[in-house]
Amino acid sequence: FSQFYLRHVTAALADDLDKVRSASDFNDDRLGMLIRALKQGEATFSDEEKKSI
Repeated sequence: FSQFYLRHVTAALADDLDKVRSASDFNDDRLGMLIRALKQGEATFSDEEKKSI
């Protein structure tokens, strides 16, 4: 489910993510923070919902 979720959320947010990545103050530390933030969205789904996908 994690891979499925991240693929879909990054596709849906592709334009916004490109803007963030091209910001002058974007660096490796912020990349890690961005990845963690995107992964946290997975927690909004119940185990039952995850199994249904």
